[in-house]
Amino acid sequence: MENQKTETWIEKAKPFIAVLFLQLGYAVMDVLSKAALNKGMSNYVFVVYRHTVAFIVIIPFALYFEKKVRTKMTVSIFIKILVLSLLEPVIDQNLYFLGMKYTTATFAAAMTNMLPAFTFILAVILRLEKINIKSIRSQAKVLGTITTVAGAMMMSLVKGPILLEAFGNKSHNHDSGAVTSQHAIAGGVLISIGCISWACFFNLQAITLQTYPAPLSLSSWICLMGTIEGAAVASVMEWGHPSVWSIKWDMRLLSTIYTGLFCSGLSYYLQGVVMKTRGPVFVTTFNPFSMVIVAIFGYFLLAEQMFLGRAIGAFIICLGLYLVVWGKSKDYDNSSEAIIEEPVESPKQTAGENCTHEVIIIR
Repeated sequence: MENQKTETWIEKAKPFIAVLFLQLGYAVMDVLSKAALNKGMSNYVFVVYRHTVAFIVIIPFALYFEKKVRTKMTVSIFIKILVLSLLEPVIDQNLYFLGMKYTTATFAAAMTNMLPAFTFILAVILRLEKINIKSIRSQAKVLGTITTVAGAMMMSLVKGPILLEAFGNKSHNHDSGAVTSQHAIAGGVLISIGCISWACFFNLQAITLQTYPAPLSLSSWICLMGTIEGAAVASVMEWGHPSVWSIKWDMRLLSTIYTGLFCSGLSYYLQGVVMKTRGPVFVTTFNPFSMVIVAIFGYFLLAEQMFLGRAIGAFIICLGLYLVVWGKSKDYDNSSEAIIEEPVESPKQTAGENCTHEVIIIR
């Protein structure tokens, strides 16, 4: 009996452990990326190398596990893949890392909490999300969206007094001690535009998976095309600076390999497993945890100062995010079985057609 209780407790704890591990991984990514950028690495080159690693890691699994679920590639699907690879790997990530250069890892991580709000707005416009203004949960979604954006604006515009000085009284280039108001606004705008692009990617990917129900293969295509498109952008932006393409055995190489392996490899697998049993809302709920970890790492490892205005803005973002998550919590089946987001139209559907529309977030 005790063994059964222990096994049951472990099974219940697995999703929590998985999402906490995911957020820890994303937090480490932000800190390593910021350190690499501080070392002088080009954000354009960083994006190219990262997706090259990601493609090499993902493609073997896609070829092996999705032999039977991959549908025939059509012109329509390929065009969607081109747009997806432009939205997230090229536009979002370049703007995100460029915004991080202007600000701090903590600031960038906090601003990305606007993603659920932007995704929600676009989903409503595309009629992928239903709103009943008389429902308290729908009201929570709308209020949460407004609150999240307000918190992000506060983080961008209000610095306030210093809560904690940089650890060891040292300051790295472009960290919070050296961030001016102009840089904070510019960084906030760039990251916000990147989040909007990522939200577009999020919705378009869900739509694409309806006709191409092979998430690993789709992710491989996105990484491959993102590498090609990103290389074209990097070649233009870094024209005349061939030295930016060289990587030595330092933080830049570590960051590139880590983000490719974890953020586009292992994280996909864990996120997919948790989504099948608990749904995307469960995963999203833990996003602010990453921001807390980044703030702690940024303080001790990157010598970032902590300001009152940004701390309050971060709290407002978290509050708005949880309102959105709470409002959406009843949109999904709370059972332990896989979530079905659309009704089954026919019992003769194939296994691929019965798959949940999981959205792979490559960050």
